[in-house]
Amino acid sequence: MSQLAVQHKAVNLGQGFPDFEPPQALRDAVTRAMSDGLNQYAPGIGTAALREQIARKTERLYGHKVSPDSDITVTSGATEALFAAIAAVVRAGDEVIIFDPAYDSYEPAIELQGARAVHIPLTVPTFSIDWQRVRDAITPKTRMILINSPHNPSGAVLSAADLDELAAIIRDTPIVVLSDEVYEHIVYDGVAHESVLRHPELAARSIVVSSFGKTYHCTGWKVGYAVAPTSLSAEFRKVHQYLTFCTFHPAQTAFAEFLASSPEHYLELPAFYQVKRDRFRKLLAPSRLKLLDVPGGYFQLVDYSAIRDEDDLAFCEWLVKEGGVAAIPLTPFYEKAPGTRLVRLCFAKSDATMEAAAERLCKL
Repeated sequence: MSQLAVQHKAVNLGQGFPDFEPPQALRDAVTRAMSDGLNQYAPGIGTAALREQIARKTERLYGHKVSPDSDITVTSGATEALFAAIAAVVRAGDEVIIFDPAYDSYEPAIELQGARAVHIPLTVPTFSIDWQRVRDAITPKTRMILINSPHNPSGAVLSAADLDELAAIIRDTPIVVLSDEVYEHIVYDGVAHESVLRHPELAARSIVVSSFGKTYHCTGWKVGYAVAPTSLSAEFRKVHQYLTFCTFHPAQTAFAEFLASSPEHYLELPAFYQVKRDRFRKLLAPSRLKLLDVPGGYFQLVDYSAIRDEDDLAFCEWLVKEGGVAAIPLTPFYEKAPGTRLVRLCFAKSDATMEAAAERLCKL
């Protein structure tokens, strides 16, 4: 879709990245780290300073104390962390439960281990989990359940009650939880992010993945991390060692410095993006698009059925060519086409970008 956007000079609300810059102080810190000679390999598990700051943040936000030495691993983006977690735990013949619509890297990572992804569709339009369907899907082969909150593409968030349900389901099993929490700081309307790390029973058997790119508007730097109990971290690190070994050294130094000096950035991020969410929704209000609720994340799902009666793939191709806006269809996030008339728009954009896109969308 991004290629089509360039080809047709469309406003790109497709791929999920900001079109504004990271904080200036963070960029300055990266430049300073490079100038100070930190241009060679970092420690494989991440710099000590960054792991210490992550540990402090994890305890401050979620009340969960972790060891920076044994429980935290810095990775080359959250996608690497997700792959390493799956490769560390899942074996040939195993099953991994995922929820559709699901981020597109999950299933290939599962299949590369010789395992099978078991797809459970979320309940539309709230994109909530039907926990009875999860219970029914568990077999002796179930090795992992992969959750994502705030959810991409819907923005749905899991509640404390959801985590209690999950804990009850896996309590007397060997199942490991992989929790994709890359949008952890983008939750709206005063609601707290219910991290798996808040739930002691789940935290003891989970790998939690986070993203600096999403939090600090620098997706191109590809820096993420995983938090897991020592036994799971040890297995995770065996894969990480031979996958990327280590992660961009100057950025690690900069993040450690910025976490220590400017914790207000991630604390204020919900309000920052809520302004964008509300502005985008107001701009689209005159359109014929039906806007679904956005509890978290920086994507707006819209129902286009009042505009065209065709599948989402065809609609997105028409929209970028004739409407001048690039969007993402939901069908590729599913094992089976859902038959809905929904597409995803990204509002992690400047006011000018949102206004230009809304002007075109309101003409449809």
